[in-house]
Amino acid sequence: MTSAEKAPASGAREAHPEHLAHVVFIAAAAAMGGFLFGYDSAVINGAVEAIRDRYDIGSATLAQVIAIALIGCAIGAATAGRIADRIGRIRCMQIASILFTISAIGSALPFALYDLAFWRIVGGFAIGMASVIGPAYIAEVAPAAYRGRLGSFQQAAIVVGIAISQLVNYAILNAAGGNQRGQLMGLEAWQVMLGVMVIPAILYGLLSFAIPESPRYLIEVGKDARAREVLEEVEGKDVDLDARVEEIRIAMHREEKPTFKDLLGGSFLFKPIVWIGIGLSVFQQFVGINVAFYYSATLWQSVGVNPAASFLYSFTTSIINIVGTVIAMIFVDRIGRKPLALIGSVGMVIGLALEAWAFSYDLVDGKLPSTQGWVALVAAHLFVLFFALSWGVVVWVLLGEMFPNKIRAAALGVAASAQWIANWAITATFPSLADWNLSGTYIIYTVFAALSIPFVLKFVKETKGKALEEMG
Repeated sequence: MTSAEKAPASGAREAHPEHLAHVVFIAAAAAMGGFLFGYDSAVINGAVEAIRDRYDIGSATLAQVIAIALIGCAIGAATAGRIADRIGRIRCMQIASILFTISAIGSALPFALYDLAFWRIVGGFAIGMASVIGPAYIAEVAPAAYRGRLGSFQQAAIVVGIAISQLVNYAILNAAGGNQRGQLMGLEAWQVMLGVMVIPAILYGLLSFAIPESPRYLIEVGKDARAREVLEEVEGKDVDLDARVEEIRIAMHREEKPTFKDLLGGSFLFKPIVWIGIGLSVFQQFVGINVAFYYSATLWQSVGVNPAASFLYSFTTSIINIVGTVIAMIFVDRIGRKPLALIGSVGMVIGLALEAWAFSYDLVDGKLPSTQGWVALVAAHLFVLFFALSWGVVVWVLLGEMFPNKIRAAALGVAASAQWIANWAITATFPSLADWNLSGTYIIYTVFAALSIPFVLKFVKETKGKALEEMG
């Protein structure tokens, strides 16, 4: 599955104001998959310690239960495009909605630890599908004049989903008396946290019935009349619909489907540009960003913060994540991708180094000393802010732009796979590393943030203002 054509036909115009509101609704409905992506990724944060206690497991086993969803993510992302090309984008969204719903119910009512792990994989598969289908569908439906702004809905929905999941977890924890294993509605609080995702999952499925199929897919399966109706719906009545349909058909026939073999070259298996994409993906994860979303409540509790406050801090971190993402969306086209990445790297080094310093102090009465506790809290928010306003957005922008046309889709797939693998590595190792030495763990993340600076300076080329055809 590929994105829609880059420019409209000569007769095409921007969507009229009366159509724009409808197009915004369509993009927002599709981005609901991104909301579930963020929600499902972060909701586990509220259940980590309860799972450890209920099943009496060590850090290594706990980490595998948390990280195992990423295996499903990788499979879902790898197969979503092919599924969508066979049955359509809307049907793919509906399948993801069903999987999200089943995963939420199964995770809330597990019989045993292996059962919970299985439902985590199912949810991960849905996340992987949503991470691919949403952006591609929006690109294919949105009028060219609004494609960039509407495309940003996906990332915005992800960070909002993360924040809402933390807020819901906080509310549930308080309702259960501050105990993750406290009783609520006949279940333990952590089970309710995981089960609540049923609500947005069902809403996602219902919204999918209210939006049209992608014109590109409709043309591909010979439904030209319906494709014209959708194009008129999103681009207005003044568009030359026959010309737009023909333009899409011609572009589809011209496209070459890249293969893995096209990525090979040089002395180290892949072409250098592919390795740069892999490097960006790995650095994005190896600074430890997902520790802030998967384990933040556990992290704060480990240094003496009470459970209710730890959940509140997780929520405020998510709000900072939203603020940083908005900043990135404003400035990525103004100051460029490379400068923004470097600013973010410097900020992350400072934040992570301060956390490492704070966590190096011994606990007093089960808590960090006051000064170190406040430094750790402020530094954690500083780290998330600088990540969100830079690497959180910039990496995805660069991966979509930096590769030559012929290998773009295949190279992006390899880089995205590297990102899921790196995410898994960080998620699976943090509990054991934290048991070993929490300060040392943050020193490792600081080193990777520092190494990202020379990597960007030496290998990453600015793509701001360049046509995709210029990438070579």
